[in-house]
Amino acid sequence: MASIALAAAVAIAASASVSGAGRTSVHPYLQIEQVLTADFNDGDVLTYTGVGGGVEASYEGQRLTATISYDYQRRIGWNGDVADDDSHSGLASVHFDAVPGVLALDAGAMAARASADPRQPVPNFRTADNGAAEVYSVYAGPTLSTHAGPLTVNAAYRLGYVYVDDDDSLAGGDVGPNQGRFDRYTSSTVHNLTASVGMSPGELPFGWTVGGGYVREDMNRLDATFEGKYVRGDVVVPVSPTLAVTGGIGVEDQKSSLQDFRRDAAGLPVIDANGRLVADPSRPRLVAYDESGLIWDAGILWRPSPRTELQARVGHRYGGTTFVGSLEHRINNSYALSASVYDNVASFGRLLVTDLAGVPRRFDQRRDPLTGGPIGLGGCTFGNDPGTGTCFDDALRSIESFNFRNRGANILLSGGRGPWNFGLGASYDTRRYLAPPDSSFILEGVTDKSLSLSASATRELTRTSSFGVGAYAGWFDSGIAGDDSSFLTGVTANYERRLFLDNIRAHVAAGLYTSQSGQFDSTVGSLLFGLSYAF
Repeated sequence: MASIALAAAVAIAASASVSGAGRTSVHPYLQIEQVLTADFNDGDVLTYTGVGGGVEASYEGQRLTATISYDYQRRIGWNGDVADDDSHSGLASVHFDAVPGVLALDAGAMAARASADPRQPVPNFRTADNGAAEVYSVYAGPTLSTHAGPLTVNAAYRLGYVYVDDDDSLAGGDVGPNQGRFDRYTSSTVHNLTASVGMSPGELPFGWTVGGGYVREDMNRLDATFEGKYVRGDVVVPVSPTLAVTGGIGVEDQKSSLQDFRRDAAGLPVIDANGRLVADPSRPRLVAYDESGLIWDAGILWRPSPRTELQARVGHRYGGTTFVGSLEHRINNSYALSASVYDNVASFGRLLVTDLAGVPRRFDQRRDPLTGGPIGLGGCTFGNDPGTGTCFDDALRSIESFNFRNRGANILLSGGRGPWNFGLGASYDTRRYLAPPDSSFILEGVTDKSLSLSASATRELTRTSSFGVGAYAGWFDSGIAGDDSSFLTGVTANYERRLFLDNIRAHVAAGLYTSQSGQFDSTVGSLLFGLSYAF
């Protein structure tokens, strides 16, 4: 991620110097911090020094829009209780109009810290070592939008890649009668292609669209694959100036499978020197999910004003009833909200790539001053335009190798006026895991649940000083028999003052974090003092 951040910042600067147009902002920085952490349960007090840097850069021109926010920290412990380690947190979004109004290219990248064990979600503390994993993802692809007479033609392709460095923390693929975790999620590659042709209401009393899609994911885990394809037709029938009825029907085929693993004479899994399951190509592949047939839905599209749009659909897909919807409402020029209800078959990799592709072109990455990462368990990124953004909590709350039926809802509210800016995100999510029907896989038939809330607000006190607060709360139930649910909270506050021509920044931050799961109960307080130099 560091090399991507540097390349993106250089590209932004080069674009500005070559074109001579557009708004450019490139601010690399170096920083040093001293952190004191106290565990209020056992009385331990730990200290470490953080040394690092990063870059905040953006460019907005007629054809190119790019934003990047990256932070690196090297933690140096003062005693053996705090191990030296590195922490990366970053997000980048690039949009280029190759042929304005017809062909566009989009790309993005991210780095974050997440839980390596879905039964023990952890926040992305720089001080959290137990079960933490570094997650990296990139995506890129073209989008075509054009017309052929009265017809509208759209197509898009996205290539995504996800890599997880769990630092020897076991993750994914629960196998064995003792419920040991013998496998690790390493990486996956995602291909997603969609295309459609249609016509808006006008020449006909209704609008219509015929489209299709193809998605494939290849995981570096027992040669696991997911493949899905569909073809469908949709119609939109206006019934008033503000209301339309929608409907669609089609066929779909989805299948997920993985290579079986070797077993010893006692029937237990064979594990290699790296703690991974050993594939057995001589055995038939294990089918985790196989669903094909007719899909359909019907619903409404309501636009009572230019500031509000509501869509809702109910139908049949994934072998059962589905309900999806979305709401966008601009309260005024300063505040807006968006919400969605979703139902799909997803995986950790595909979900993360989808979230990354949903990052706004211009965004404001509001960081937890004590972690360097977004506020919350996965964090929300808010766009510069009110009501826009995406939350990564649905993907980053846990890392698993199996596909799952993913259902839930989320809401974003953001905006700003005068010296104030704020953002609020909330989500509820359930996952029914689609593991092979084999007692060796303890996630077969398991449904987990999670609820997350995150909020942040900043205020410019003077031209050279600002104050910010952030808070989050999360609840998680793994659905595995014998596992306790988890409840996490955190609240932070920070003050920053710019000195000496705004190049030097002094900041102080404090945070309080709690974590509860069964008999485990932890309350940790942190205090940070830091200096940074911006070039």
